[in-house]
Amino acid sequence: MTASGLLGTTDPALQEVISQGMERVEARLRKVVRSSHPMLTEAASHLVEAGGKRVRPLLTLLSAQLGDGKRPEVIDAAVVVELTHLATLYHDDVMDEAPVRRGAASANTRWTNTVAILTGDYLFARASDLTAGLGTEATHLQARTFARLVEGQIAETAGPPDGADAVAHHLKVLADKTASLLSTSARLGAMTAGLDDKTVELVAEFGEVFGVAFQLSDDLIDVLSESEQSGKTPGTDLREGIDTLPVLLVRASDDPASILLARLLGGDLTSDAALAEALRQLRAHPAMDQAREVLQSYADRARDVVHQLPEGQTREAFLALTDFVLARTG
Repeated sequence: MTASGLLGTTDPALQEVISQGMERVEARLRKVVRSSHPMLTEAASHLVEAGGKRVRPLLTLLSAQLGDGKRPEVIDAAVVVELTHLATLYHDDVMDEAPVRRGAASANTRWTNTVAILTGDYLFARASDLTAGLGTEATHLQARTFARLVEGQIAETAGPPDGADAVAHHLKVLADKTASLLSTSARLGAMTAGLDDKTVELVAEFGEVFGVAFQLSDDLIDVLSESEQSGKTPGTDLREGIDTLPVLLVRASDDPASILLARLLGGDLTSDAALAEALRQLRAHPAMDQAREVLQSYADRARDVVHQLPEGQTREAFLALTDFVLARTG
C-alpha cells in the first residue's frame, strides 16, 4: 500500500496533493543519499529503492496541509524524518542480524555489518545537514528525537528493571523507539507550514499516540496474521524471543493455563511445529483481547486529539489513519 493510500477514502484533491508531495519526497531522497563513493551511494540507496509505507513523511505532509503545505521546507522536513528512520533500520538489521529487509537482502547481508553501520551513520548525517537548513528549532528537535530513539533501543535491550511493570516498560520503549519520530514527523510538518503553537502541539501529540498504536498493532499482527502482511513471517517475534504485548500479558497472568503458555512461549520455538502450537494457543488466550483493548485505548486517545484540530478534509484524513491502525489487525 502506498503512503497516500493509508488515508482511505478522503477527499480526492487532498489525495492528489499528498501523492504529488510524496513523489517530490521520493525524488529528493534519491538525490540526497548520493555520495562521491559508489559503494556508499549503492548501500545508502538500497532501502530507499526497497520502498515502504513512508508513514513518517506522510505525517509530515499531512500535518502541513493544516497550514501552508506548499512551502519547500515541508518537503525537506519529510525527507529528514524518512532519512532518520532509514538510518535506524540499517543499525537495527546489524543488531538483529536480520537477513532480509522489505523483501530484499538486508545491507549487512549484502555487504557487511561495517558497511551497514557506516551507511546508517551517513544517513543520520545527511538528515542533520538538511535539518540545519530548517532552522535552529528543527535542529534541536531532530537531535532530541535521535536521543529518544537511542534511549528506547537501550531500554529494550536492557529490559525492565527488577520489580518494574513489564507492560509499562514495553509501552515506554514503543513511545521512544517509534512514536518519538512519528511525533517529530508531524511536528516538523506543522512547523514548516507556519502553523500556530497550539496546532503544532496537537499534531505532535497525535503522532506520539498514533506511533504507539502503530507498533501495538504490529505486536498483534505478528500473532494474528496468516500471511506476510506485516512484512515478515507471522510469529517472527515469538521465534526470536521478542517480548510483544500479548506475550507480556500472558506472563502477567498467574492462572495455571497462562503459566503453562508462558513456559511454551519462553521455550524453543525454532521448529515450525513448535511455533505453530505457540501461535495457536496464544491466539486463543484472553491476552489477545486485552492487547486489543490497549490498542483501542491509544486509538481513542488519537481520535480525541484529532477532534481538536480544525474541521475539514485534513482532519478526516488523520481519523482515517487512526482507523487504518485498527483495521490492519483485522
